[in-house]
Amino acid sequence: MNTAIAVKRPIWRMIVPGAVALGIVGIALIPAFLRRGGEGIPFHPHAPAWGLWSHLGSGVQWHVVAASMATVIGFVVVSLPKGSPLHKILGWTWVASMALTAVSSFFITGLNGDRYSIIHILSGWTMVALPLGIYAIKRRNIAEHRRAMTGLFFGGLLVAGALTFIPGRFMYQLFFG
Repeated sequence: MNTAIAVKRPIWRMIVPGAVALGIVGIALIPAFLRRGGEGIPFHPHAPAWGLWSHLGSGVQWHVVAASMATVIGFVVVSLPKGSPLHKILGWTWVASMALTAVSSFFITGLNGDRYSIIHILSGWTMVALPLGIYAIKRRNIAEHRRAMTGLFFGGLLVAGALTFIPGRFMYQLFFG
């Protein structure tokens, strides 16, 4: 028996996550407008350069697809009434795509030569926080579940995702390089 009560959320609670994400991406793109030695960093927004996709390893491709799925699903889940059947179904889909994002990141090196970089700590934390968030909701600890999942969504996806748009990285090249 489902005892969850769907509560109508104010419109601002549905818009804020998108606005925050746009702000984070905007901040990540600031270096594109800064000048180095009189020369600006090349910044030419364009349709995605899909030819670059074929040069990526399969681990990176899986990572980008999983992270993109988790981002889109995450925005939907955040805007849904909590406890609704759709929130639960998409929530489990989000957890799976987040797990795939974290696992696939361990097949990616390059920021630090052929070794893992500091960003891999976030992947490890994701693999710990996802089960903790699930455990919290199974115990009906809604506050802890919300904290774990929104922390992963905003920190693990939006902030980390925004950093992939720094000049010189793949996502920057795909859309702006």
